[in-house]
Amino acid sequence: MRMSKGVEWAVHTLLNLAWVDHGRPVATAQLAAGHDLPGPYLHKQLQALVRAGLLESVPGARGGFLLARAPEAISMLDVVLAIEGDEPLFRCTEIRQCGLVGAECSGPDDFALPCAVKSALGRAETAWREALAAQSLADVGRATDEHAPNVGGAVRRALGSD
Repeated sequence: MRMSKGVEWAVHTLLNLAWVDHGRPVATAQLAAGHDLPGPYLHKQLQALVRAGLLESVPGARGGFLLARAPEAISMLDVVLAIEGDEPLFRCTEIRQCGLVGAECSGPDDFALPCAVKSALGRAETAWREALAAQSLADVGRATDEHAPNVGGAVRRALGSD
């Protein structure tokens, strides 16, 4: 499984907005400059976060983006789903029933149960989603503060809120 760069960009942007937390929106250009990201592509990710209810978009010359929820109420799964969508990671096409192998499996019970491959990968995806759902943006922010305590201040200075 591979996630797009957009997920990384979205999580960092959400963290940055949590650290800034001054009640004023932050413009896309400022957010993009914070990590030297292309503004138009970041803006697409930000719009996806707005549609998912994770960000609020404020229009106008002094507009930009604000967190729509407290960091404790934003899970890593929320972010991944906002950027990547909710499609299953694995789609079973029942190849077990195809070709020479499928033709050789002619017993009435050979395909009565769900595909074991589909079941195994489904369990793995469920565990992955549960692990992401169990971690909030606040958890990630606290972990960052523990191992890189200067980052929050650097974000505030870079985005002009210190």
